[in-house]
Amino acid sequence: MRDAIQVLVTMPFTDAQLDRLRAVSPRLAVSRADVGTADYARTNVLYAVAPPRDLARAPDLRWVQLHMAGVNTFYDHPLFATSDLPITTTSGVHAATIAEYAITVLLALAHRVPRMVEWKARGGWPPDLERWPLFVPSEVRGATLGIIGYGSIGRELARIAKTAFAMTVLACKRDPSRRIDDGYTLPGTGDPEGRLPDAWFAPAELTELLRKSDVVVNAAPLTRETERMIDARALGAMKPSAYFINVGRGASVDEAALAQALRDKRIAGAAVDVFTQEPPGAGHPLYGIDNVIASPHVSGFLPSYDDRCTDLFAENLERYLAGAPLLNLVDRARGY
Repeated sequence: MRDAIQVLVTMPFTDAQLDRLRAVSPRLAVSRADVGTADYARTNVLYAVAPPRDLARAPDLRWVQLHMAGVNTFYDHPLFATSDLPITTTSGVHAATIAEYAITVLLALAHRVPRMVEWKARGGWPPDLERWPLFVPSEVRGATLGIIGYGSIGRELARIAKTAFAMTVLACKRDPSRRIDDGYTLPGTGDPEGRLPDAWFAPAELTELLRKSDVVVNAAPLTRETERMIDARALGAMKPSAYFINVGRGASVDEAALAQALRDKRIAGAAVDVFTQEPPGAGHPLYGIDNVIASPHVSGFLPSYDDRCTDLFAENLERYLAGAPLLNLVDRARGY
């Protein structure tokens, strides 16, 4: 079709996934190409993880859908830095699995699972007098959960925490007055209308949230404002009995300060899925601490990820054709 909207996908989508996109409208001409050999000359809409840095290669480009949730690695990309082309992300696609990860590691820390694994490796059984102090759990039900970054992940985490564990939820977001989530949400998940938190906090009030929380989960995007926001001072505001979980970005945390707080038992434990440098260098301070669960940036792994991304892209294509607002549109001023 001469007047068709040219949609190029540079991800290894299956024929079924490409057909899902084609089914949106006969006005779309959907094709797939490898990044190294792709011809962007006639592309109007691009789905990619690595858009070309030379935007002159895509003179007719009108919109880019990224195959990722965060854009902090794109700050110096010409697409972000020097153009005003709309950019959308896949934020929300893996919100449920990341929220499940946060609950998993919280329960593991609270019920001393790392210590159980350690004793199993010893092939032994602690003396009866030691079993209570070694394995008495922290109580999760009714505890206070502080969520930093009340986006798709934080909202699904709040839903699980409230419904399954009757937790008190404290939410910190850039603008607490904007409580509705207009991003992509899987049906039946999250808190689209922002009704679940028991209290809301602005970034300037983060210390108060930290002080009140039994569990703190960082799910915030990495921006200039959130870089190293969890530092020694922030950690010092937390309860000695509290846990810290990071599923946001590694650079939001002063990792040396976190390691020191854990060694000094100023907080009870931590679970870290993201690091400033990935993979972390040999001898990273968090690796040698027994009250830490460290995972290799896997909380968002999802077998159906590409299928769900296809569904999201299809919905955005429908919106694009209808002239409706796109889901997960990046705000360059905010950085996400």
